[in-house]
Amino acid sequence: MITKLFDSPVSQLVEQSTQVEIAEERITLSPVTWAQYETLRSLFDNLPSLRITYLSGILEMLMPSPQHERLKSVIARLIETYSLETNTRLYCCGSTTYRKQAKESGLEPDESYCVGEIKDLPDFAIEVTITSGSIDKLKVYQELGIPEVWFWEKDRLMLYQLRNDGYTPIDRSQFLPSLDLNLLVRAIKMSIQSDQFDALLQFRNALR
Repeated sequence: MITKLFDSPVSQLVEQSTQVEIAEERITLSPVTWAQYETLRSLFDNLPSLRITYLSGILEMLMPSPQHERLKSVIARLIETYSLETNTRLYCCGSTTYRKQAKESGLEPDESYCVGEIKDLPDFAIEVTITSGSIDKLKVYQELGIPEVWFWEKDRLMLYQLRNDGYTPIDRSQFLPSLDLNLLVRAIKMSIQSDQFDALLQFRNALR
């Protein structure tokens, strides 16, 4: 069934996408129709860690590395610790697939959250970038209408807010305005360079 979707040897694609332990595997296919994207997404539902990004006929598949998964998980734990310590009503949406056929766009964020209540779209999404891809993720998020996107890349945390003309870099989250981003970055780096559990403890203690 899969081999009918693409002219490329998709059996190799499937084989590569299961190599979680080795490194990040990134595969780009083009042109891909919206129907093919939806079919392929459903075929890989048994691989919840697989990220599939689609934009205007280009499809990219990413099997995250262990480093990628550790980073996105520790960032999530830090944000959720902040939520509990500051009594901020934060709701986890995880790596839900968001897509809009009219905009020919779809993806799964590394993490995503709603603030105050559950909504159809998250208030902000988080992306960890270990290796660069061929699709502009911000463009996909713009087409989906996600108000805010956080990127962790090369030991830097960058926040973008969606405005009329696209995304604009911001110094503070509009949804978590009291969150000290410098403190968050230090904790993330400590989790990488030293110990994840100690980083979480020190972050929590700094909030108290």
